[in-house]
Amino acid sequence: MFRPKLPTMPQPTSTVTPPAVVEPTTITPGTPTPPPVHAAPASSRPVVQLTPDTALALVGGGTAVVLVVGAVLVSMLLAVAITAASMAICALVIRSLVNAQHRR
Repeated sequence: MFRPKLPTMPQPTSTVTPPAVVEPTTITPGTPTPPPVHAAPASSRPVVQLTPDTALALVGGGTAVVLVVGAVLVSMLLAVAITAASMAICALVIRSLVNAQHRR
């Protein structure tokens, strides 16, 4: 019951053909011809050049994105912390009310 059952290999139902014989070919040495050199096609897109103004804009945009994402994450963490603290206070109040009712 607890021993694994190994699958059995099924027997082939048809005749097995032997693999075809591959005869080696002779290699004749020759002078290698260099591959043709193709000129790079001209791209239809314009080349992007970074000027100091565009680099400054990219740095400013990246900084703004990092600050916004950081502010959102910090506010979410603060919301979770405030919720946990208020739930802890509610639990203490309910426990004290239950204990006070048992004493009466």
